[in-house]
Amino acid sequence: MTGASGTAGYAAEAEALVSRYESIAFSDIHAAILPLLPAPPGHVLDIGAGTGRDAAGFAALGYRVTAVEPTAELRQRAVALHPSPLIDWLDDGLPDLPALAGRAAAYDVVMLTAVWMHLDAAERCRAMSRLAALLRPGGVAALSLRHGPVPPGRRMFDVSAAETIALAEVHGLRCLLCRTDEDAQLRRPGVTWDRVAFVKDGVGKGIPELHTPGTIA
Repeated sequence: MTGASGTAGYAAEAEALVSRYESIAFSDIHAAILPLLPAPPGHVLDIGAGTGRDAAGFAALGYRVTAVEPTAELRQRAVALHPSPLIDWLDDGLPDLPALAGRAAAYDVVMLTAVWMHLDAAERCRAMSRLAALLRPGGVAALSLRHGPVPPGRRMFDVSAAETIALAEVHGLRCLLCRTDEDAQLRRPGVTWDRVAFVKDGVGKGIPELHTPGTIA
């Protein structure tokens, strides 16, 4: 996918990544996020969908899913692993998601699992504006930020939760959840995750903000 940022290193490791990512249960990795989401049926935009584990998990719950993955080697394996009429696979990527241009859809949920830290500061500004525009009022966006050693060949930035929350607020997204977790499932030394969720401004004001430690990877 021309124009997608942060994909370096993924194509060469596709086979190993399938085994690694598929070994982690969807319900475990998103245990903190799932209770905050609008109930199915609804439309999920899964950006950086990788091996399709999360897209399949949402489809199994009854959501329609647009699964965006710019790395062909991962996307092809995902389609074969998780065939579902509820999943629409798309070759696209951040910061601009050009393949989504012209689609009228507004999404109930936008997911970015282990994606945001691949974007530099300018790309994050562009991407947040795009995400806010794609999310319907009352919809929830959730992302995870990796901290720790950068794998060889990858492009990553150490992006703080505080910076991400502030940028989201500029675009009308209010923080619902911010927590730091250990790398519990894969147990990589020195790796931790910030998990952050937002609601589009104007709906859901009765939901408290949560800032808690946790252990879900």
